[in-house]
Amino acid sequence: MIETLLISVLIIAIAMIFFLVRVLFVKQGEFKSQHIHDSEAMKERGIHCVMDQDREMRTKNRYAVNEK
Repeated sequence: MIETLLISVLIIAIAMIFFLVRVLFVKQGEFKSQHIHDSEAMKERGIHCVMDQDREMRTKNRYAVNEK
């Protein structure tokens, strides 16, 4: 039990060190955006985030239910 906990803490500590190295030592070290609308690969595939899809649907349909 304790061995598993120590290994887990060690893995997390190593990951945090890698994050720290990226932020401190890489020129303009910052984390890339993880949002779908900022990804070039997703844009090429035509995939949008849910908020963009919702906004698009609201501008097309003013009402939730189509009136006849």
